[in-house]
Amino acid sequence: MDASAPASIDKYEIVRVLGSGATSTVYLAYDAFTEREVAIKLINSATLSDPETGPTFRKLLANEASLAGRIVHPHIVGIYDASLSRDKNYIVMEYVQGETLEKYAQPESLLPVEKVVEIVFKAALALEFASRHGVIHRDIKPANIMLCGDGNIKIADFGAAVSTKSEETQVVGVGSPAYMSPEQIRQDSLTPQTDIYSLGVVMYRLLTGRMPFEAESNYALSHKILNEEAASIRSLRPGLPLRLEKIVATAMRKERTQRYADWREFSKDLAEIAALDLPQESVSETAKFNTLKKLPFFADFSDVELWEVVRISVWGRVPAGTYLFHEGDEGNFFFILAEGEVRASKGSRDLGTHGAGHCFGEMCYIRQSAIPRTATIMTVTPVTLFKIKRDSLASASENCQLKFNKAFLNILVDRLAKANSELAGMH
Repeated sequence: MDASAPASIDKYEIVRVLGSGATSTVYLAYDAFTEREVAIKLINSATLSDPETGPTFRKLLANEASLAGRIVHPHIVGIYDASLSRDKNYIVMEYVQGETLEKYAQPESLLPVEKVVEIVFKAALALEFASRHGVIHRDIKPANIMLCGDGNIKIADFGAAVSTKSEETQVVGVGSPAYMSPEQIRQDSLTPQTDIYSLGVVMYRLLTGRMPFEAESNYALSHKILNEEAASIRSLRPGLPLRLEKIVATAMRKERTQRYADWREFSKDLAEIAALDLPQESVSETAKFNTLKKLPFFADFSDVELWEVVRISVWGRVPAGTYLFHEGDEGNFFFILAEGEVRASKGSRDLGTHGAGHCFGEMCYIRQSAIPRTATIMTVTPVTLFKIKRDSLASASENCQLKFNKAFLNILVDRLAKANSELAGMH
């Protein structure tokens, strides 16, 4: 550990320094109570005592601290704890192992186009979640979006956030000028559309390695954002799909009436281009999420719970004529059919065909043991499906498990009703 680092900050044991800047130092720490690693951003005392900048920094710190336990989403860095006092000011956050998107915003290190669309899609859903809780980020940029080692993303630094439900006077003049919407530059009242604009700029840069507007001063940059049109992304990278160019341009419209009206509109277009215009060697997380949203099985699941399902499931495409399992086989996982058709049989009896949304093998979770399959399942058409191991679902959040339990109960009730109907028909 760095000799200059404290051994602890209150109840948190310091492990090492993660980074430091002019205003703060970030430490990796261990919380013995929750038995997890956390990141602690400790604000330098000199920053807060400065008569000019101190009040602003205190306000930004209070903004971020106010989100502790309030905005919980798989694609937003969690805020766990905070201390705002005269001698010690810090924020305790989720520790995210990864790097910011800044590395991938350079012409020589751009990510694949389909990965950019997936990242922006996840960010859009996370920011929609924040906006539903009355929070506008105001500082969306590559440096505030983390790309984790598992390919996930996390939006960080809500210090500049503004609450649409608060009547307090908000700090103005914060954010990064190059990513600010025209209304943010003019210091107009803001809506979630300002974050849509900023995320459009992020998308522009991740796809081209260039900023839409560049200038030698913030004043000149602001003039361009307010009065000039950015070069199209296809003029900088001709191989990009036309539909993608339209999405970026719509997100970055200067007039809010011409921009995406809300996050749902933006996300819908991103989902459609991911499905239609981009390579499909494997099932992207964007496609997985949107497939789950359409299946009746997941009708009662929240977006947060659907992302959990994406995380714990294994997806694949299987050709027609493939046996998924045979009657009598033991298994510790269940399948849910996303696309295509399968046929079930028991002995020599044909049990009929089943389509998208059908679940089979779930008794291994209900009984909490690897039990023999009661039927044989074979694909009739090429299918897309996903399997979830019993132990993986058992490790999911309580809310996610409760939603599965409810869905499984509905399936059992339907099957019982069908069996009773068939028995009645035999008499």
